[in-house]
Amino acid sequence: KGGDRVAGMFRKGGKSTSMNTGGRRRVATEFEDGGEMIEEYDLKTDELLLRKRRGRTVLGKDEAWEYLVGEAPRTFSPDMGILAESSVNPAWQRSQDTPQSFVWRVRNLPYPIETYQVTCDHGDQKIVIRTTNKKFYKRFDVPELKVLKLSLEDDALTYDWKNNTLIVQYKKPRDVIKAEIEEKVETQQLRLKRAPEDGDVDCKQQ
Repeated sequence: KGGDRVAGMFRKGGKSTSMNTGGRRRVATEFEDGGEMIEEYDLKTDELLLRKRRGRTVLGKDEAWEYLVGEAPRTFSPDMGILAESSVNPAWQRSQDTPQSFVWRVRNLPYPIETYQVTCDHGDQKIVIRTTNKKFYKRFDVPELKVLKLSLEDDALTYDWKNNTLIVQYKKPRDVIKAEIEEKVETQQLRLKRAPEDGDVDCKQQ
């Protein structure tokens, strides 16, 4: 079933609670092992703006949030009186996707485009970013491909550089696009179930 396929991406085995807040549809999913996932969708367009998840350690402590889509909030350093994130050091993030592509950005990279090498490592199924001057190195996977057991394809990977930002895109396979459409339908069903106002919630057991 389509619903089972969607639940198999990220919400499988969890209980989802949905509410409207601040112009966003917030879907919180809790899992039996103590893990949790937060997703936020634009109320008008149903675009996924944020997806983060975290598990629990064997001692029962919450792990750090892993941001699958969207940017982690910058932290404030009271001792320094400034944002802890440096405006000089490179900052990698999974950006808001386009309908056809996954998107990542690395800010604060002042080097020209010929400096960058962006490739697929088929051995461990990760995208690798490196610079010829050895100033930056990053390897990361695509969670959606891992969940759906899809392999990286070289032809789907592209990149560009402008305004000191490296922009990496990976064209979504047909199976991912289909699953995301089904996922949006499921999210809309949550919304239409009670059409709650701010602060109201509704639940759906996966």
